[in-house]
Formats: sequence, C-alpha cells, structure tokens
Amino acid sequence: MNETLKHVLAYNESFVEQHKYEPFKTSKFPDKKMVILTCMDTRLIELLPSSMNLKNGDVKIIKAAGAIVKAPFGGIMRSILVAIYELGAEEVFVIGHYDCGMASVNTERVKEKIVARGISEETIQTLEYSGISLEKWLEGFNDVKESVRSSVNLIRNHPLIPDVPVHGLVIDPETGRLDVVVEG
Repeated sequence: MNETLKHVLAYNESFVEQHKYEPFKTSKFPDKKMVILTCMDTRLIELLPSSMNLKNGDVKIIKAAGAIVKAPFGGIMRSILVAIYELGAEEVFVIGHYDCGMASVNTERVKEKIVARGISEETIQTLEYSGISLEKWLEGFNDVKESVRSSVNLIRNHPLIPDVPVHGLVIDPETGRLDVVVEG
C-alpha cells in the first residue's frame, strides 16, 4: 500500500475511534444558503472560510483551478445547479484570488509534462482530432478580476439559473482581504 495512503488511513482510524468528527456534524443543507466557487489553492483551505466567518455546514464549496467556469454544461455548473435546486442555496459567490497559478499556466509546458509522464502523442492527437484543443482547455487567464467577471456572467446568464444573486470577489491569499468585483 502507498505510504501516503497508509498514513491517511492510520490517522483516520484514530479520528473515528476518538469521535473527533463530532464537532463537524451538520446536515447536507447549507445553513447560510450560499454556494461558493473558489480555487483549489492550498492557501485558501482554511483562510477563505475564516475570512468570511463561515463554519462547517454554512455553505457548499466547489473548488476548481482558478475558480473558472468555462463549460455551461460541465461539472461545475451542475454542482451549482444542484446546490440551488436540491440543497437550498440562494446566492452564488465566485471567489478568485490574487497570485493564482492559473494566471501563469504555460499550456505548452503542461502538454510537455503530460507527454513526459507517459501519455502518448497519439493520444493527444486523437483528442485534438476530436475537437479538444489541450491549449484552449488548459488555458488560464491574464487578469483574475476579468476571469471572475467572466465566470459570474456565464453563471448569471445560464438558462437554468433562476433569479439568484451571483457575486464575484477576489481574495488576497496572504491576508484574507476580499475585493468585490461584481455585486449580485
């Protein structure tokens, strides 16, 4: 068994045996009726909820590289729609962050790393022949505020999104300061 997995499972066993889960008990419905789309950046794991006075059970949090919504019928939008229609969310927050890795992603370098890790050029060519441009699919953004605006607009104008506020913010990953880009 993988060493990382062994450590995780060993800790988890004691976590469950010692009932350390009890402070986290809540329902699947967000108490503050919010869904947040944010970046997967490690600096935001505890900082973002703390900077917004959120605790376990308050919100639904969706994490994706760059907090970017590109596909109107992809997994991110599906999650937002389920949060609204099935789980009671009444507001959507798109929260990007300064110093985001997606602002500097080099798609050509990522493609080279994909090949270096054993994915064949033939597979990449098949994807591209099928209409999937890796460069376009992997691309990030130049301006985090513009990226947040774009995601907010895609969500707000989605044909299945009801009249709910969709806010756009940018967080400073060092201080937790939130800057409003779009007020829903």
